[in-house]
Amino acid sequence: MTALLDQAPAAPAAGDRRPPRRRPRRGRRVALPYLLLLPALVLELLVHLVPMAVGVWMSFRKLTQFYIRNWSAAPHAGFDNYRVMLDFDSAVGRNLLHSFGVTVAFTVLSVGAAWLLGTAAAVLMQSRFRGRGPLRAFFLVPYALPMYAAVITWAFMLQRDTGMVNGLLGRDGPDAPFWLIGGNSFWSLVVVSVWRTWPFAFLIVMAGLQNIPRDLYEAAALDGAGWWRQFRTITQPMLRPVNQVLLLVLFLWTFNDFNTPYVLFGESAPREASLISIHIYQSSFVTWNFGLGSAMSVLLLLFLLLVTAAYLAVTSRRRRIHA
Repeated sequence: MTALLDQAPAAPAAGDRRPPRRRPRRGRRVALPYLLLLPALVLELLVHLVPMAVGVWMSFRKLTQFYIRNWSAAPHAGFDNYRVMLDFDSAVGRNLLHSFGVTVAFTVLSVGAAWLLGTAAAVLMQSRFRGRGPLRAFFLVPYALPMYAAVITWAFMLQRDTGMVNGLLGRDGPDAPFWLIGGNSFWSLVVVSVWRTWPFAFLIVMAGLQNIPRDLYEAAALDGAGWWRQFRTITQPMLRPVNQVLLLVLFLWTFNDFNTPYVLFGESAPREASLISIHIYQSSFVTWNFGLGSAMSVLLLLFLLLVTAAYLAVTSRRRRIHA
């Protein structure tokens, strides 16, 4: 017993005693992440959710230029704005349906071409050759340029008399085609949109390709697989998660695109290039029918949410099947 007492640690002197370390409370640790997120959530509420709620409220009002000073005094419209908009026998409904069809065609062509160009360029940049670094940087120039400056430049290039496009095609003079009016306006809009968005697809696909082990390609080459078979059996399956997110982002950006057609054509876009975003703008700020424009915006939001939910459900199911 005496030996055990001798081996026991001596008690600290009175002057060396330190206060016991306080353990952080569990509640404080749990609440800290939410407190750090609170400023961002408040800003998100003010910037996005509050205007969205106001837009939904406006869609149920007969809000025209006569009630701009006092919005709350606008008479209640119920679902009248939605009925007028969805009446495809009326001029309003037919124009909206036409803009929706133009937007769908524009989105499919623009997203498809941007994805194809981005994927082809990313696969090409995987090979080592002299000048690959500067060429990569050159490919990203359209994405790095300010949007308004780039589209304004395209608008000058597509002018009939003084534009560079007709000059390069040798179509100067009275027979020069119009690129910003008529049927050519739709294809001009697609070209400008693809030029702006394909570098983003190139950047995302190139980042996804960096995560594919080179051993897979070497093993496939030893087994006699050619370039196309390697791309179809290795590259595309490994890039499937990246492409799923990329296509969804490109779809939402392109379907909602307002800046490109507005800067390219102005407030009065040609009928052949009248996207639904421009149509909503004209209904709200040209004809001064804010209630009808808000109803169109609400339906556009519901459509995009429905498409996004369906797309995510399908891709998640495919991912579980392939897992």
